Amino acid sequence: MVAVLFVASIWIDGLRQVGTFLGLFTAGVAIALKDVIVDLAGWVVIVTKPPLAIGDRVQIGEHAGDVVDISVLHFTLLEIGNWVEADQSTGRIVRIPNAKILTEPIANYTAEFPYLWNEVPVVLTFESDWRKAKAMFMSIVQEETEETSQRARASLKRRPSRMLISYGTVTATVYTSVLDHGVCLTLRFLTEPRRRRVIQENLWEAVLDVVDREPDIDLAYPTTRIVNLGQSSFPPSISDRE
Repeated sequence: MVAVLFVASIWIDGLRQVGTFLGLFTAGVAIALKDVIVDLAGWVVIVTKPPLAIGDRVQIGEHAGDVVDISVLHFTLLEIGNWVEADQSTGRIVRIPNAKILTEPIANYTAEFPYLWNEVPVVLTFESDWRKAKAMFMSIVQEETEETSQRARASLKRRPSRMLISYGTVTATVYTSVLDHGVCLTLRFLTEPRRRRVIQENLWEAVLDVVDREPDIDLAYPTTRIVNLGQSSFPPSISDRE
């Protein structure tokens, strides 16, 4: 009986040591593979409740682009922006760890509602006929974006978003505001994310045609005016009299 108890105590002590070893080993593995485990968790999120899919245009942190691949550990973007204006492609491939899905905000350009609101501000001089210009710009922007507005309206009716996305109007418009150097007419319109630059170019060319054609409409820019008050009315100083 004593021998059995002695052997049992040895086995119990050995099992405790094994348990301690396994616990330390597991903790070490978890620390060493922390990033991999988090990446796997991010992949599970992408698969089960995807915040993005292949073909989406997204921004996560400082990186933006079109999703071209999703793997177990990372997803791949065809980069846009950076040194290139108007969200056009740079040609670079950016691989982002799936863990970022859990820690960084994600802006999706195309999910749910595949259109963006964009604005083009045009500043005119205070002397310009801004009411006339506003009417002309309104006609230009509505004509240029009419098809997009119709598609957006149909999209909202045909496929209501799972989220609370609702617009009272999707028609382009022009807003008026005043800056320190002129009257600002802001052309606001809906566009597909990948056509922002094309639409902006078309609008600017039409605006420049109006400015070139209409003598009472001029673009404004920051200026400094120097007013000459003539000879000073203050009496000369002693050094001046000498």
